[in-house]
Amino acid sequence: MFKSSFFKFISLFFIRVPLFALVMVLLAVFLSCSKKSTVDEIRAKEVVVYTYDSFVSEWGAGPEIEKLFEEKTGLELTFVDCGDAVQVLSRAVLEKNNVQADVILGLDNNIAKKAEDADILLSYKPKNAEKIISDEIRLQLGSNWLLTPYDYSHFAMIYDTLSDVPCPKSLEDLTNPVYKKKIILMDPRTSTPGLGFVSWTVAVYGDKVLDYWQALKPNILTMAPSWSTGYGLFKKGEAPLVISYTTSPASHIEYDNTDRFIAPIFEQGHTIQVEGVGVLNGAPNRKGAELFVDFLISDDAQAVMPLTQWMNPVNKNVKLPSCYEIAAVIPTKTLFAEPEVIDKAVESIMKILEN
Repeated sequence: MFKSSFFKFISLFFIRVPLFALVMVLLAVFLSCSKKSTVDEIRAKEVVVYTYDSFVSEWGAGPEIEKLFEEKTGLELTFVDCGDAVQVLSRAVLEKNNVQADVILGLDNNIAKKAEDADILLSYKPKNAEKIISDEIRLQLGSNWLLTPYDYSHFAMIYDTLSDVPCPKSLEDLTNPVYKKKIILMDPRTSTPGLGFVSWTVAVYGDKVLDYWQALKPNILTMAPSWSTGYGLFKKGEAPLVISYTTSPASHIEYDNTDRFIAPIFEQGHTIQVEGVGVLNGAPNRKGAELFVDFLISDDAQAVMPLTQWMNPVNKNVKLPSCYEIAAVIPTKTLFAEPEVIDKAVESIMKILEN
């Protein structure tokens, strides 16, 4: 009797324990799948965009773009401030194998090749793009639609006409001792305007670009980490010259009601910045990302750019505000420099400035 009961107990134990373990495993799998499904559902309703500081500032395009996009699509738009555009690219590359965002915004023609080589972008041609954006602007970012242009402007030195130094008429003028510690630039390793100024000097001086920077060095007050920091110092009166854009004086007309600040046009020409937006390879919400790219070149979104980005919109249907007609001069000569040559120059230029 005892043996019979004992063997019955043992047999039931070995039958039920595996069954219990199986149930627990299935329950864990179910809960895991359910949790993943919930996360996927939430992300399908949100579009995450990596971008730079000035775009998402209270006076930048970000707040209004967010409002308009959410109203139009019903999706939640989340901007993530990564610093300047060079830092935006660095973060996306670091997360390449664990993509967190859907869209990258702010990469320009001087760093677009780096993004392509890093394989962080998916090709996407937004609806009606060829009708909205001119080939001249579009091709600055390549022909593969890894990046879609959303604004552009030429680089320029902004000059304070109330200063006690003369207005420069060329890059060569900037090396004059009269401008000692009078020029604010941005670090080309972290700032696209900083990189843009390097591209400008490369385009003009070619093989002799390092000689130019050696002569310019005494006149540089600081190499700010970002455009926001550098231009902020300029507005505080720390120096009478700063690298920015030909469109920047229009902002002072509009908001400060002054024509004190101008962008002198140099006969030798100016390099251009074309900023782009792209879908990240592995984006958790690819559909939402594509909707955002479509939206960013639409009439509604592009109308926001001139008075927030202080750049020209790429959408040919958008009318520019009057302050652009007054103060945003478009150079007649556009210069170009190869990204590989620019990158090489940056390394050597920084060694000159740091020694």
